[in-house]
Amino acid sequence: MPIINFIIYLLTMIGIYSLLAMSLNFQVGFTGLINFGQVAFFCIGAYTSSLLVVNAGVPVVVAFLAAMALSGIFGYIMSIPTKSLKSDYWAIATLASGEIVRLVALNEAWLTAGPFGVMGIPQILKDFISKDAYPVFYLFFVIACIIMVYIFLGMLTNSPFGRNLKAIRDEEELCLSLGKDTQKLKLQAMIVAGTVGGLAGALFAFYIQFISPENFKPIETFLMWAMIIVGGRGNFKGAIIGAVVIQLFNVSTRFLGNYVPLGSDSMAALRMMIIGVLIILFLLYRPEGLIKEKKKVYE
Repeated sequence: MPIINFIIYLLTMIGIYSLLAMSLNFQVGFTGLINFGQVAFFCIGAYTSSLLVVNAGVPVVVAFLAAMALSGIFGYIMSIPTKSLKSDYWAIATLASGEIVRLVALNEAWLTAGPFGVMGIPQILKDFISKDAYPVFYLFFVIACIIMVYIFLGMLTNSPFGRNLKAIRDEEELCLSLGKDTQKLKLQAMIVAGTVGGLAGALFAFYIQFISPENFKPIETFLMWAMIIVGGRGNFKGAIIGAVVIQLFNVSTRFLGNYVPLGSDSMAALRMMIIGVLIILFLLYRPEGLIKEKKKVYE
């Protein structure tokens, strides 16, 4: 049934964007790193995994691991020239990095097929999963990835490493005075965030089965930020809840075209306007988001 297929699609996209939101929340909510180029990890993960499978015949598992590794490495590389910058300059630098990755995918046709994108991305376990059952299988696969990432990031943020990241977020000068290498900690945080973002990109590519540079515009980072603002910073439950809310607005409003006499371009602009108004309302009346970060009290 079409409605069932739509619900499965919606839940799968919510799951993929939940991973991206958790990745961004790890940077913003726990480390205080303002990343406006989060879509770069998404893009690298998608292109790396799909190109390795389509062009090189690499096994899917290896392709996913390579996507995560390369995205993590890019997070490290992106942080090297920016690690000593203040938050506003860091944000500008990451925005430029995200756009550089998209432009490379758009113009380096010898590697990425340029604007034509990567086509023919195969199904995972195509010899064992029928085409009709694939969407349901993939939804559970995405859910399994969310659970593993949620547990991993939760353990990481509750460890001494995570407490150091929170110290950087709250008072970096104090952290420095205690002898902590804050620049090294920022690099490590970006590696972790890049790895999770790369996983989300690989999941997206093998679900859609076609990717192009159009899928990785800066507006995607805007949506991820909206998820963090709505859901709440400093906790991963908020990131998931934010992904649910924003994706519901982003996807469901596509059907307003059947009732509102507007063109597709106008509907896209209206959709972004609705999400923008939602962000403003949350910043004004509930800046902590739907789920407020719980401050730990140590005896």
